[in-house]
Amino acid sequence: MPAMSAGQAVVEALRLEGVRYIFGVVGSCYVEVLDALYDCADIQFLGVRHEQVAAHMADAYARAGGQPGVCMATNGPGATNLVTGVASAYVNHAPMIVITGAPMISQMLRDSFQELDQLTLFRPVTKAQLQIQRGDRVPELIRHAFRVAMAGKKGPVLIDLPRDMLNEAAEMTFIPPDRYRWTQHDAGDAALIRQAIEVLKQATAPVIIAGGGVIWSDAQAEVLAVAEQLGAAVVTSYGRNDAVPHDHPLVLGALGRAGAPEAAAAVRSADVILAVGTRLGHFTTFYDHRFVPEQAKIIQIEVDERELGRHYSLEVGILGDAKAVLSGIGQGLGGKLRDEARWTALRQWRQQRQQRLATAGASDTLPLKPQRVYQELRAVLPRNALVTIDAGAAASHAYNLLDFYEPRTFITPGDLGCVGAGFPSALGAKLARPDRPVVCLCGDGGFLMTSQDLETAVRERIAVVTVVMTNNCWGSEKAYQKYFFNERYVGSDFSNPRFDEYARLFGAQGLRVETAAELRPALEKALSATVPTVLEIPVDPDELPFPARSDAVRQKSASGV
Repeated sequence: MPAMSAGQAVVEALRLEGVRYIFGVVGSCYVEVLDALYDCADIQFLGVRHEQVAAHMADAYARAGGQPGVCMATNGPGATNLVTGVASAYVNHAPMIVITGAPMISQMLRDSFQELDQLTLFRPVTKAQLQIQRGDRVPELIRHAFRVAMAGKKGPVLIDLPRDMLNEAAEMTFIPPDRYRWTQHDAGDAALIRQAIEVLKQATAPVIIAGGGVIWSDAQAEVLAVAEQLGAAVVTSYGRNDAVPHDHPLVLGALGRAGAPEAAAAVRSADVILAVGTRLGHFTTFYDHRFVPEQAKIIQIEVDERELGRHYSLEVGILGDAKAVLSGIGQGLGGKLRDEARWTALRQWRQQRQQRLATAGASDTLPLKPQRVYQELRAVLPRNALVTIDAGAAASHAYNLLDFYEPRTFITPGDLGCVGAGFPSALGAKLARPDRPVVCLCGDGGFLMTSQDLETAVRERIAVVTVVMTNNCWGSEKAYQKYFFNERYVGSDFSNPRFDEYARLFGAQGLRVETAAELRPALEKALSATVPTVLEIPVDPDELPFPARSDAVRQKSASGV
């Protein structure tokens, strides 16, 4: 290939990887890359108004579309602004390429303008950190970044680009992904699979916990096939509600904090738990036996060997791909007589859940309860709708009160619990799946953290629906003060502008409803819009869910001690 600049090589390498968008804020340290994008018709630099938004968009783009998202920022403050969103992607195991500019190599280690040790800065929140110091190595190291991001437990990789290196001209060698990156589907150790099959055959009350690994390996069909063979209840790990379709007769909802009581009841009754593609992490299990019974035999399937048996003693631990391992288990199980008593119990749990959902939002009192909003959402959301949620009290009801039918349709802040992630996640998800309606559910605190990028949504015609449930407080934190500190509120309350008017100032559609009768027409109008829409719904500020980590605080006594 003819000689080209390293900046041009960056763009060509990304183009070969199928990158469609680079989310970021322009920076002078990589103008060579920006200039190379000018004539590149198939990659768009999508400018945002804050680098954190760029990172959240890349995270959600990856999780909704199944391919790495890319974000880019200048060195110094641009890089530090990225960190929160990159950290969120890291704990969510989202493949992402994080590109930062860097000072000239000749000026490094001199405390030059906007110089930071960015490799160390990103080390705790990325799988690898690569600084490219020679122009001719750009194709090789960008290939390596994508390889690492997509290998095993997926995650972000940092590429740091010194600005003078981008000017170098060199002969470049490019290799397409299908010639250097080979996806492996490890079927697991055959002896361990046989051992797992024997344990499952003896189970009388088996439960499958389906996690994020089910989504990444496209193992929904295999999970349900094994569940049907066993007569096993199926629940999802926390935040992975879309791992299996909720209309299947064996699926009971999400386990864990704010999850479905029926899912928790099924797991508590289990004698064998098949944990597929899940770490059995904090908000799924709380690392104790409130959900996972002490006597239950656990079979865990994980793509990361470090997670096998990390939190619970295992009967069998299998390192491998969820789809491939389940296929082997399903073949070995063969036919099994259907236990009608077991199926009846599962059917009763499902009926109990459906009855509970039908009545959860029955109240029309004012201000509206958040549960009432979710009742209408269940009625109007299309089956293929993609929902992103923010962290916080109002959005947390989604884990329990919504149903999902297809993978990659539920994007949560995950274990970082990042307030402000919901709205930019919706933007990234919509760009990954423009054929689907995308709805963000958030509170007023989270929305106002990143709402400046309504300008981005309007400019780029990203027609997402943002439902803002306003209660003028930090609800999750206020709940601790309510339940444990005698309502001694400090820093929990604030005020807001009218968000419908705020949206219209940006050129978006702004709607507001205050009564139950207005809810459905407004939601239907928002979903039919071809422009970004913000729907504000004032909700009861006293409707605060009991704190998730109540075991981490000590209730204040009447004496104040």
